[in-house]
Amino acid sequence: MFCRSNLIKISQRCYSSDSRLNEFIKSKLMSAEDIAEKFPEKLTLGASGFTPAGYPKVVPGAFVRRIKNSKNPENFSINLYTGASTGDELDGVLARTGRLKLRVSYQSHSDLRGLINKGKLNYIDMHLSHVSKYIREGIFPSIDVALIEVCDVTADGRIYLTNSSGMSATYLALANDIYIELNEIHPLEMKGLHDIYLPETHTGRPINIDYVDDRIGTPYVRVNPEKIKGIVLTNEYDSSPGFKKPDEASFKIANHILEFILHEIKHGRIPKTLLPFQSGVGNVANAVLACIAGDNRFKSIEMHTEVIQDSIFDLIDSDKLRFASTTALTFSPEGQKRFHKELHDFKSKFILRPMEISNNPEVIRQIGLITMNTALETDIYGNVNSTHVLGSSMMNGIGGSGDFTRNAYSSIFMTPSIAKGGKFSAFVPMVSHVDHNEHSVQIIISEQGLANLRAQSPKQGAKLIIEKCAHPMYRDLLRDYFKQAQRASFGQHTPHDLKQALSWHVRLQETGSMHPDYQKLENIIEESQRNIVKRSPIDSGIMSNGRLLDSVQTALILDI
Repeated sequence: MFCRSNLIKISQRCYSSDSRLNEFIKSKLMSAEDIAEKFPEKLTLGASGFTPAGYPKVVPGAFVRRIKNSKNPENFSINLYTGASTGDELDGVLARTGRLKLRVSYQSHSDLRGLINKGKLNYIDMHLSHVSKYIREGIFPSIDVALIEVCDVTADGRIYLTNSSGMSATYLALANDIYIELNEIHPLEMKGLHDIYLPETHTGRPINIDYVDDRIGTPYVRVNPEKIKGIVLTNEYDSSPGFKKPDEASFKIANHILEFILHEIKHGRIPKTLLPFQSGVGNVANAVLACIAGDNRFKSIEMHTEVIQDSIFDLIDSDKLRFASTTALTFSPEGQKRFHKELHDFKSKFILRPMEISNNPEVIRQIGLITMNTALETDIYGNVNSTHVLGSSMMNGIGGSGDFTRNAYSSIFMTPSIAKGGKFSAFVPMVSHVDHNEHSVQIIISEQGLANLRAQSPKQGAKLIIEKCAHPMYRDLLRDYFKQAQRASFGQHTPHDLKQALSWHVRLQETGSMHPDYQKLENIIEESQRNIVKRSPIDSGIMSNGRLLDSVQTALILDI
């Protein structure tokens, strides 16, 4: 295991050379079309990429053209495994062939989502920390081909990844054949960012990571070079559009989180030096980091997470980021360029780890994380739905939110209280789908306030959620339901009126709004729009919150 004192020395090594095209690479060079011709018609593909960073960009399109030009396109079928969501050049083009049969394990592409919710694609949504085990033990179909984006390859089989690690090391180890996209947009100095280590199975051997900057592996993936069948050169940035800037509701939620952390420090439950943060993606997560960057009460921040976004630059510019451990760097085009330009300075602050380590429950529990993830909806007892609209329509997937939540030191879920201008309440009598149950959820936060569910019985927690987190336009409705549930329930530990528990979702399907007075509600919303210019943005609760969840739902309602 590398010791902490050696970290900066190791990560700042210069790997530059006159040319990355060594004789081994030259001997393997092929066109994307030539590589695509070598893929079997019945293909199980393990591809690099994680939210969308470091994914293959040219070979999937060539394979799609082969399918389209085939006399018998119906003979093709594709099982696609990645680390998480990828760009249109992979997820999108394969989805549009109609030949994609299985997708594992997290996605965010609209074309994929459409196939999933029409029942035309088998999508397996599972905790990301479990995926490797299912593949290694043959529970999923075995991998025919690994298609991996890299910044360098050596003759002795050392593969240097780009800006994501994800499941790449596992796919390289298990695939029959390996094909490489050598992306020259990434400078050779990317070499050294990664720390590749895969846990051994069935040994009980501990993973010796106690701090976010510990290194226990190698900066490359080692493979048998004979398995590398072809290499194609590319020169393209990831097509990540970036994320919208946080709005006022996001900043309200962020400030509630910061006040909670300071409260915990005051009571000795979090050390003054803080604990490392895990943060999901999207507006609220960006707002939290932006608030930390601008708050003088926070001096030095560490992160152990799945995805790093552009908001990390706020921490760097305020000189507050001590270190960040992640499995992907998902930057906007501007962020990618800045990271490359300042890479020499940034390398002392980042490690990219395989998903099997970043999401490993042992590591998460050992480090002791404050986790912050987004809810689609939450019920009055603290059960969280992160994935399904109206209980049946998949949004993106659970990603790593369960890995982090279940093993956190402090687990926080955050959500704006309303969406669609008030037609949708994020706080409901009973969630239509459960991803995180009340045993794992400690803190729930909306722009309205914070509910601390620790040491609370179900009924005590329900009162807190209703009074602290629900939007005023739905608060009386939740109070009425809670009273009715106690009258009608079979038992009184977690009282529910089963005839009414999902009535809000039924009403949403039938009328387009969860609120029973939805026509009157439209008048209230119109009035608030007319008055919004008379109030400060931070006070205009209805519209700012409505706009927020619209964007979160359609982008990344879940943390990875």
